[in-house]
Amino acid sequence: MQPMRPPPDQARGDAAEDAQWSRPECQAWTGALLLGTCLLYCSRVSGPICAVAMSRDFGWDKKEAGVVLSSFFWGYCLTQIAGGHLGDRIGGEKVILLSASAWGLITAATPLLAHLGSAHLVFMTFSRILTGLLQGVYFPALTSLLSQKVRESERAFTYSAVGAGSQVGTLVTGAVGSLLLDWCGWPSVFYLSGGLTLLWVCYVYRYLLSEQDDLFLALDAWAPGLPTPRPPRVPWRQLFRKASVWAAIFSQLSSACSFFVLLSWLPTFFRETFPSSQGWVFNVVPWLVAVPASLCSGLLSDHLISQGYRTIAVRKFMQVMGLGLSSVFAVCLGHTSSFCKSVLFASASIGLQTFNHSGISVNIQDLAPSCAGVLFGVANTAGALAGERRAGVPCPRCCGASHRPLHLQGVVGVGLGGYLIETTGSWTSLFHLVAAISSLGLCGFLMFGKAQRVDLGPTHEDL
Repeated sequence: MQPMRPPPDQARGDAAEDAQWSRPECQAWTGALLLGTCLLYCSRVSGPICAVAMSRDFGWDKKEAGVVLSSFFWGYCLTQIAGGHLGDRIGGEKVILLSASAWGLITAATPLLAHLGSAHLVFMTFSRILTGLLQGVYFPALTSLLSQKVRESERAFTYSAVGAGSQVGTLVTGAVGSLLLDWCGWPSVFYLSGGLTLLWVCYVYRYLLSEQDDLFLALDAWAPGLPTPRPPRVPWRQLFRKASVWAAIFSQLSSACSFFVLLSWLPTFFRETFPSSQGWVFNVVPWLVAVPASLCSGLLSDHLISQGYRTIAVRKFMQVMGLGLSSVFAVCLGHTSSFCKSVLFASASIGLQTFNHSGISVNIQDLAPSCAGVLFGVANTAGALAGERRAGVPCPRCCGASHRPLHLQGVVGVGLGGYLIETTGSWTSLFHLVAAISSLGLCGFLMFGKAQRVDLGPTHEDL
């Protein structure tokens, strides 16, 4: 009599639990990935930080500088889904290290590419497109990695801690990059960010990557003629028949759109409303608040789950904070004439939006851990195209003014905000737009959001 085999879904779940990191491994990887996210943003914002100096050296006007800066996002939007798919197939850590090796090398070589010939604009645009293509895989691959390696009770803090690297990287590059511009010239900013990224890759490969996760084995898996295990197919039809999946995608779109509307227009709002104020205050303080807020949201989320609260209830609470309460503070911005109160409201709104890391971003991992990377890629592509047209990078060297690409990603959220400001002549309409977008995403998630797995059989309970 043959022993009974466990159902495929149960066997897959048991194997996933065996592959999860231990507590020391999780702590080591969290620190490494936080630094990796920081370096990702260091490389990403090197272009905007150096835009003025490069324009002066190469004789670019604002339109040409905008082409160079926006070219990063031409590539960035194209590789989100591919990065998630590769992460689900060969492992997110491999995708991250392979892409970081390439973008680190390209970033470090950018000054050399810019001086290859007389076509500085062409070479710089090509360099930034490649960087965008390579960095586009990072967050979908990161989502795939954490969904497979991190226990559900620790997922929110891990993702929030790693996500805080984006604010840290932006602030560090704005401060250190400004000093390097004055002391050593703009090429030094690219050399430093690219070189540190390559050192980070060497450290992770040497000390954190296990033998069975070797990068060369991952590359061999793509070689023609070699036997490779057939990766599980993404159950697209099964996923997109679920209202919870659409709720997650729509909520991610809303959170990204509202965030980028604020990111794009807040510096202009402060400059026009309080022209005599210090620029570094309103460009730096909100991001200083966002870092501890992101960490606290993750700690709070994991603590509530460990105390026995249902996972979906915690995720929805985080979204109430990240989309609901943050939009209340955004609306308050349009109803005050005090600079101190405006900075306070802006900091609260930006800081509370980091609670989305412990809400919708982790909910995607709850829904489909076996294909979380590609699902996050779909959601993040939608959010990027809908939300971001231009992104400001705080630069203390310019008294906090933001260097802005002229045309980056989608024009829906930011473009509509500009239209409302122009037609109404009031900033209040912009902040009401943020509240409306956030409310739509929040209502959809509160009504249809679930934490039940949808990538396996229909027998699993709602958590």
